[in-house]
Amino acid sequence: MSLHPPLAAALLALALATGPAAAEDARPVVLTATSNNAVAYWNEVANRTVNAPAGAASTPEERRPAYHLDLATVHVAVYDAVNAIDGRHQPYAIAPRAPAAGASMDAAAAAAAYGVLRALFPNRGAVYEAAYEQFLQTLPAGEARQRGLALGQEVAAGIVALRAGDGRDVALAPFVSSSAPGHFRSAGPNPYNRQVPFIKPFALQRVDQFRPAGPPPLDSDAYAKAFQQSKALGGTRSTARTAEQLETARFHTEPPWLFLTRNLGRFARSTPDVAEAARLMALIYVAHADAITACFEAKYHYDFWRPQSAIPLAARDGDPAWTPVLPTPNHPEYPAAHSCTAGALGEALHQHYGTRAVGYTFDSSVTGTTRRYATTDALGVESETARVAGGMHFAFSTADGLELGVRVARWVAEHHFGPRR
Repeated sequence: MSLHPPLAAALLALALATGPAAAEDARPVVLTATSNNAVAYWNEVANRTVNAPAGAASTPEERRPAYHLDLATVHVAVYDAVNAIDGRHQPYAIAPRAPAAGASMDAAAAAAAYGVLRALFPNRGAVYEAAYEQFLQTLPAGEARQRGLALGQEVAAGIVALRAGDGRDVALAPFVSSSAPGHFRSAGPNPYNRQVPFIKPFALQRVDQFRPAGPPPLDSDAYAKAFQQSKALGGTRSTARTAEQLETARFHTEPPWLFLTRNLGRFARSTPDVAEAARLMALIYVAHADAITACFEAKYHYDFWRPQSAIPLAARDGDPAWTPVLPTPNHPEYPAAHSCTAGALGEALHQHYGTRAVGYTFDSSVTGTTRRYATTDALGVESETARVAGGMHFAFSTADGLELGVRVARWVAEHHFGPRR
């Protein structure tokens, strides 16, 4: 159930305005996660590495693991290694000098992913070392394997060097919340992802390149309308929220580093073509990483309050006893991060397949259910319902988050991973 029926049409017009997918293919694409390939294998190993329990930490990545950044780094390395052999598309950043003719794509993907993981997470080798050795044993010995390994190792070193000092290790003073109306009240001195605005983008020219216009003024009709909507739908005592809306909200409350790594991994298994899988995952994760970076830059720039503060503290129409039905993440309101990432994924799929009729599934460990999406916009529209009905967001934050994600993904597709000229 969408809270904003006109939004899908607006996003469609936005994404069709320009970009590689402007020539729409009406044929539907139905994706099933049934293919085993090197990209899918190393995506899963990378997921486990990033989400491994914290131990010794000697790199910025180990001190502050960030699944969106670390998996984007792995996947651009895999893409550049595989693409150097396949040759159909432009490299992301590294054109290796190692000979590509006759090289094994599987070996190149393995060496690229392994090289990145070993550099970023030297103290988590228990996750990936054995996986690497086991994978190599499945590849025929010989020159093809050796060439692929050499090529992948060179690409990994280049990508690691490119991403060195990405900004995640920035030192920040404890966060101090403002008591002024409209400003975010943090649950502690270290709100989530506060260092993200300092991250070096993968594709964007600047982190604020697509910063949205900002939330509406507190005395505006737009704010009043969104306020009343969140108050009615998102509270623990709501009589307006349907059971379906609450189930949708709960579906999307699994931690993103688990929910998204698992579900985005489905796309790696959607094709047996290693080169296509490498390109699709690089496009998805670069768009995803830059959308999160851009989203949190805007969040901390505007520092806008969440419904859990706004509704109890409102001078007019407030309710001191109002509480959100589901826990609110500890970071500023605007724009909604779930919508930023859903918009980016939808547009990345649109750009890759050239159609909005792309069907796929996501599952949630919170509800134990699986949902099917028939179009590239469907997840984004659902994210609006989830975050407003769950009491975490206002509708203007979800709408502007979706638009931000679409703009980021379209930029990525326009500037990277295109056909070789």
